[in-house]
Amino acid sequence: MAFRRFLRGQVEWDRLESVMREVARRYDQTDLRVEFLDADNWLSTPCVVNDRWFVKVMTPQHSLLHAVLTTGRNLGAFSSGQEGFFEHVADPVEMADRELEATRRMRSLGINVPEPVEAFEHDGLGVLVVEYLPAFRTLGALDHREVVRYAPDLFDALARLHAAGLAHGDLRAENVLVARDCLYLIDATSVREGAIEQARAYDLACALAALEPLVGPKTALDAAREHYPTEHLLAAEDFLDFVNMRPDHDFDAASVKGEIEKQATAEGAEG
Repeated sequence: MAFRRFLRGQVEWDRLESVMREVARRYDQTDLRVEFLDADNWLSTPCVVNDRWFVKVMTPQHSLLHAVLTTGRNLGAFSSGQEGFFEHVADPVEMADRELEATRRMRSLGINVPEPVEAFEHDGLGVLVVEYLPAFRTLGALDHREVVRYAPDLFDALARLHAAGLAHGDLRAENVLVARDCLYLIDATSVREGAIEQARAYDLACALAALEPLVGPKTALDAAREHYPTEHLLAAEDFLDFVNMRPDHDFDAASVKGEIEKQATAEGAEG
């Protein structure tokens, strides 16, 4: 249990209080209401301030775990016959800066993301501040009909990202939100520049893994094909076994592979 607490990088209460006072000072808040989220988050301590700002506090332990996870993901990419494309971060401040920059770039492309506010250092901690989305639901909390409705929007957002040479890098159901009748992406990570083909294939594999348990492989593939050619989906197939090893994905990789092959064969026969 102590080791798990260390990995999660829990912040001492007095340091958290100091961060919250700094947030209040920066945004001229005399009254401060802080709600710490009951989330299984290994890479930050998240909270909501005054129902307006979503704040993530990152410790050196969080950046250490990020480095461990990054190494594991790159090894997974190697095992899939690809070059590693995830980038390391040096410290918690760089973690916050990288996520802020990724959010800004995604927003500039017209992708729905929480409005980025700032990232700053406080007492050796990295602090990221973005807009808080009220009354949001994660992809996994939607009913079947709603997932079918929003699935094409997910691939539309990814297609915009990939067309700009960018990638999400950590796509899962918890990082896809619906609020204000729109689909939002959160928690993008850093991938190496120049590795868009591998990163795109990985993002697509993660998106299919998130959708398959909710709507089945055919509906997930049909939504993907609205924005991606078959060759890109075949490239994603190489990453499905690796994605299936992640504890935050639980899906039928064989059925997704079978549907990709089935649709590719049908397309070839039509051609």
